[in-house]
Amino acid sequence: MLNRLLKRGWDWFQTDRVFTWVLLLPVVAVLFSYVFYPEFRTLVESVWVNGTFSLKNYRLFFNPESLANLEALWNSVYISILSVFLSALIGVPLAFIFNRYEFPGRRFFASAAIMPIVLPSLVGVMSFLFLYGESGLVTRSIQDLFGLEEPPFKLSGVSGILLVHAYTMYVYFYMTVSSAVRGLNPALEEAATNLGAGSWTVFRRVTLPLLTPALVAASLLVFMTSMASFSAPFLLAGGFRVLSLQIYFSKINGNLDMAATQSVILSVISISFLLLMRWYQGRRDYRMMEKGVGTHRREVRNPWVKWPLVATGVFGVIILLLPHATLFLLSLVPEGTWTYQTYPTTFSFENYILLMKDPTIWEPVRNSLLMATVATAGNFLFGIFASYVLVKRRFRGKNLLDILVMLPWALPATVVAMNMILAFNVPTPFTFGHVLVGTFWILPLAYFIRHIPLVVRSTNAALEQLDDSLEEAARNLGARWTTTFRRVILPVIMPGIMAGTLLAFVTAVGEFVSSVMLYTIDNRPISIEIMNQLRMFNLGQAAAYAVYQIILIAGVLWISQRFFGVKAQNTL
Repeated sequence: MLNRLLKRGWDWFQTDRVFTWVLLLPVVAVLFSYVFYPEFRTLVESVWVNGTFSLKNYRLFFNPESLANLEALWNSVYISILSVFLSALIGVPLAFIFNRYEFPGRRFFASAAIMPIVLPSLVGVMSFLFLYGESGLVTRSIQDLFGLEEPPFKLSGVSGILLVHAYTMYVYFYMTVSSAVRGLNPALEEAATNLGAGSWTVFRRVTLPLLTPALVAASLLVFMTSMASFSAPFLLAGGFRVLSLQIYFSKINGNLDMAATQSVILSVISISFLLLMRWYQGRRDYRMMEKGVGTHRREVRNPWVKWPLVATGVFGVIILLLPHATLFLLSLVPEGTWTYQTYPTTFSFENYILLMKDPTIWEPVRNSLLMATVATAGNFLFGIFASYVLVKRRFRGKNLLDILVMLPWALPATVVAMNMILAFNVPTPFTFGHVLVGTFWILPLAYFIRHIPLVVRSTNAALEQLDDSLEEAARNLGARWTTTFRRVILPVIMPGIMAGTLLAFVTAVGEFVSSVMLYTIDNRPISIEIMNQLRMFNLGQAAAYAVYQIILIAGVLWISQRFFGVKAQNTL
């Protein structure tokens, strides 16, 4: 009798509808507790003043007599638009040159073009300061070479921010457009040419429309990354206001009401741009009707074109690798040996030895690895179940669930951090009755929330290519769902899962924006310690931490390509 009841209960549990809800409930619970609820709390905080509903904070934000916030909003928008334009101006031509033409060194130049991706935001800005700041190595070299009394330039303000953004963000355009160019069917362009269309007409009427999805995706990445940019404005602004900095300053000044208002407005701008670009992309169908063969690279035979192209490539590689080389060089400068001198003169591995020997110096590295591992493990497990529910199960509200999954990607990191502060600075059922702000676990949770879309989207792409008949065949042969998932589904989708998981880990290791708003002395990560060392003018130690970050990120990317066949562009 008991066995019969258990069997009947198990059969009921395995019915499609019940099983869907069993998988769906924990996914919904996580998204409601840590994505929707914090965003809702921020919205409430912005309109709930002294216990009553009020738009006072919004009136203060848009008050013409107090231009700080309006100026920051306008600066954020136009810098983001210019960043998109400059990044496209660099990334799109490079994608065409390296994927349409064959010339000596092409493969090496194409690989070097993605090197900025291994530089975390703070590290990238720091390397540019070391090179092109008022006391930078390149700046001082030019000053000495030409005998100038004043530095010829200094990296600051709008120009400095745009230069850093263009260097670090053109990779988004380069990778996405490269992937699209390789998938173009050359027969379409050849047919247009045979019908009498010129090169410009072919590009404008045939090639460009087919590249629209890639260009839209890259524009979204660059715009939203630029809107969320914190490191470049923080170190280079020199009084120049952007909205991400205004949120930070409101927070450290204790004005949480205004910080919440600024966060809501920044969220609205970012989400509006996301919807605008999706609408633009959805106006037309950009798919090719036949598969065809990928574009064949044409060899450059004209020596007057080939060798200047090679020389330009060599020069470009030098420019690209200068920040990495500078960080490694300065990491060899012992503390206190580079003070009044124009250039460093003493080099040793002292900074690296201290990192390995001194527990207090090694602690930020350990914290970063631990928090990134915990957050990424959560992303891995959550991403698998959320993706399976979204792709393979049918239920009402699927579109709403998909929006909640993507919301952390649409929100700048400063907004995510403020959401966490306003939601979890008091005990809640979602934190098991504890105050989470000020504890070690606030940062891993922030990393987890921020990187949910990375793992879910990459896993979705793999699951959508998996035919349902494989799962059905296994179930018909008597396998339980757990066996089917473990033996059939998981091995097939593992490359997609690892693509997003490894990118989430890399991003968490280099995270600075959320960290600077949420860290405590006990869980300070590498990026915060780099900032602390810069403030104490320990440039060598700061550079050594930066090199550790770069090695960790480059190592993870190498592992992803070597063992899982995941290339960097597939993770975007």
